[in-house]
Amino acid sequence: MSFNLATILREPRRAHPDKPLCHLGELTFSYAQVDEISGRVAAALLGSGLRRGDKVAVQLPNVPQFLFTYFAILKAGLVMVPLNPLLRAGEIAYHLADSETRVLVTFELFADEAVRGAAGVEGVRTYVVNLPGSDRRPDGTRSYDELYAAQDTGEIAPTEADDTAVLLYTSGTTGRPKGAELTHFNLYMNCTVGGELFGFRDDDIGLAVLPLFHVFGLSSVLNVAVRYGGTIVLVPRFEVEPVVAAIERHRCTIFSGVPTMYFALVQADLTGRDLGSLRVGVSGGAAIPGEVIRAFEEKVPGVVILEGYGLSETASTTTFNISAEQRKVLSVGKPIWGVQTRVVDEADRPLPAGPDQVGEIVVRGHNVMKGYYRNPEATAEALRGGWFHTGDLGYADDDGYLFIVDRKKDMIIRGGFNVYPREVEEVLYAHPAVVEAAVIGRPDAKLGEEVVAVLSLTPDAQVTGEELVAWCRERLAAYKYPRQVRVVAELPKGPTGKLLKRELKKELG
Repeated sequence: MSFNLATILREPRRAHPDKPLCHLGELTFSYAQVDEISGRVAAALLGSGLRRGDKVAVQLPNVPQFLFTYFAILKAGLVMVPLNPLLRAGEIAYHLADSETRVLVTFELFADEAVRGAAGVEGVRTYVVNLPGSDRRPDGTRSYDELYAAQDTGEIAPTEADDTAVLLYTSGTTGRPKGAELTHFNLYMNCTVGGELFGFRDDDIGLAVLPLFHVFGLSSVLNVAVRYGGTIVLVPRFEVEPVVAAIERHRCTIFSGVPTMYFALVQADLTGRDLGSLRVGVSGGAAIPGEVIRAFEEKVPGVVILEGYGLSETASTTTFNISAEQRKVLSVGKPIWGVQTRVVDEADRPLPAGPDQVGEIVVRGHNVMKGYYRNPEATAEALRGGWFHTGDLGYADDDGYLFIVDRKKDMIIRGGFNVYPREVEEVLYAHPAVVEAAVIGRPDAKLGEEVVAVLSLTPDAQVTGEELVAWCRERLAAYKYPRQVRVVAELPKGPTGKLLKRELKKELG
């Protein structure tokens, strides 16, 4: 079946060509402009010798050129490899070589590191997107402006629905990152069903502060908005003031973020600020504490936070809470249309419902990747039995709602008892002095692992580590509460704002 994901841009362009597709500061680009510019870039890429299925790595922050390049790659029948702009040279070299990338598009601020990475990979041509008014770029690279010079043919390559559209590398928490092959059909279905979950309208304006190189930002923010003919406001990085100002200026109706973004907005002084245009807050990427949901909804009346769950390998959304009336706080909701989930034991046998029936969450449906690129062993392991094995632990209740307990590899085994960090973190977040919390296991000769909490506190906090341990001891079973509390100024975070427990584990040895 012939189908190209670029159709999600072409159809709303026909319906309302002059409607704004994206804003960035003073810049605005309409659907017609994005369609026409991406067509030029597509023609230039094909004219440079690329052929259908070739890989183009895109290492850009949330700027319009990301949209131009993304849709150009789709139109040309190529494959996009999104890369985090903060990767170092060795990491860039690994991704380029593993994906067999032919072209790299990077940003001026990161170009030197990108060139060092690309230098170790044969045959990579690098284009640099410059800051306004600048033309600085490393020797041997080309200006992205060259890609505007070709004539837009108006053509969209007749790709197959099962062709790979995006090769999205996992975070690499266990070994080297693996490239998940997401098809045109995977991504189309996920944005189509995803937008229906909370009734995305063509007059909705979504804030795009989540990195577009991440599956959450790409599939659940950009693709959803374009699929339904909406508008996005690009914010290159999360900071409270620019985010609040963008919401006020453009009257954003949808805010999508990870829990740490909601934490920051809850902690901020929003006196006199008008966030009344917001109607939905979408949370994903990590479990959001119930205390944060309640605090945010009290602070921004009229908005409802709906939590979902997904992974790079599932094209973003897998389960979702569809409304305030039907949501269950602390649950990530029910499987979306066309997707099935199960909770299984170590022998892949389905477990019954109930909080005492914790097992690995497995998924099948239209959103599951084709496999890991050039990695048949990892693909066979992840997709065994016809189900994608997520590595996440959880349970389902009698109503079919899914509850994430923790990452399988984050679970702490203390003295033979399973300790799920999220449960302990929920207790810590209920303490008024705690801003952020991460619970991890520390190797222990006697018990195997010991429970350790790493926290950041409010500026005026007058609480000791001993008092926080006592707080948990009063609310948790004896084997669960942390024996050690470490207070830090800020917890380490990844590009989406997700807490990096692996960095904390390294510090603990």
